[in-house]
Amino acid sequence: MEKLKEKKVLVSGASMAGLSTAYWMNKLGYKVTVVEIANQPRVAGAAVDIKGPAADAAKRMGIFEQMQSDRLHLEMIEFKNADDITESSVSLTKKAGVALPPDDDIEIERDKFVNILLERLKNEVEFIFDNSISALNERKDNIEVSFKDGSLGTYELVLGCDGVHSGVRKIWFGNETKYAHSLKAYFSNTIVNKLLIKQKTMQMYNIPNKGVMLNAYNNKTDIIFCFNTEKEIFYDYRDVEQQKKIILEQFEGLSWRTSELLEEVKNSKSFFFDQFCQIKMPSWTKGRVALVGDAGYCASPAAGMGASLAVYGATTLADALKKHNGNFELAFQDYNKNLRPFIEEVQATAELNLRENYIIRTEEEICKRNIQATPFWL
Repeated sequence: MEKLKEKKVLVSGASMAGLSTAYWMNKLGYKVTVVEIANQPRVAGAAVDIKGPAADAAKRMGIFEQMQSDRLHLEMIEFKNADDITESSVSLTKKAGVALPPDDDIEIERDKFVNILLERLKNEVEFIFDNSISALNERKDNIEVSFKDGSLGTYELVLGCDGVHSGVRKIWFGNETKYAHSLKAYFSNTIVNKLLIKQKTMQMYNIPNKGVMLNAYNNKTDIIFCFNTEKEIFYDYRDVEQQKKIILEQFEGLSWRTSELLEEVKNSKSFFFDQFCQIKMPSWTKGRVALVGDAGYCASPAAGMGASLAVYGATTLADALKKHNGNFELAFQDYNKNLRPFIEEVQATAELNLRENYIIRTEEEICKRNIQATPFWL
């Protein structure tokens, strides 16, 4: 791989997929630049899971032990009714005798995971913030990149790791509508810096076609609202107040603790809203451009695998480039072939999980879920 030393790679996006990709490209010997439209790395968001083949990838990256020291430990899931009575619960401590996730599965706060990666990259790769790719021009021996600030750069490869609303995908592969498959549901996540329920606990409350979930850890609580709708909701994904209004209107008058939780949404500065959707593409590569993570194969938050797909996708791409000694055309073929079965499996599981655990369509199904009280991984 010695000949890669002078080859430059541009990674778009400084979140989990981008930083994982930057790690591996640097490890292979490329000269790596990461460009991020925001003014800092993407650290905001709910806790994430690293599991399955992504846990193995994290071990290869040398970050698994540090992640273990920062891991979260969910101990209890409670299913609530409108009167805040616990209809059933699942204890996730080993003494409870319930089948637990594998020991290698790790839940970790997003900012801690991102910062673990940043610590390994800060002196190894170049970061450019407050900028983004505005145009791409592929030539015989390289690809020329035009940036929003008017500057130009020339690279061996461009790797789009810029999320479900990927700018790289829009520029190079076409409009998002070609690849986004709606699951006809929407969600929001609000993080408050206080405990609304007992620490290390998750609570769930459902009525037909709507769900509310609380997840408490490290003196924080995630407040998650989600709902089904047959009609697409058009909104500006950068207009937070518009998005809050959607949630407030959808859940107004709902029982349980909903009115209290909506007040937290109103006042929160840590709020995220989006559609449950999946990105499905016939190919994640085209010419000298490849997509990694949500940009290429988002499975939706219902999968609980966004971070895992980012890490495993970056690792699969790196393995293909190493195998073919930097021949990106052969490597990209392997990347598309080797990763696809896993992606399709995760996306199918996400659709099932959405309907069986998060947004349940009938009262009968809600009662059945609450009575069975089965952990999500079974």
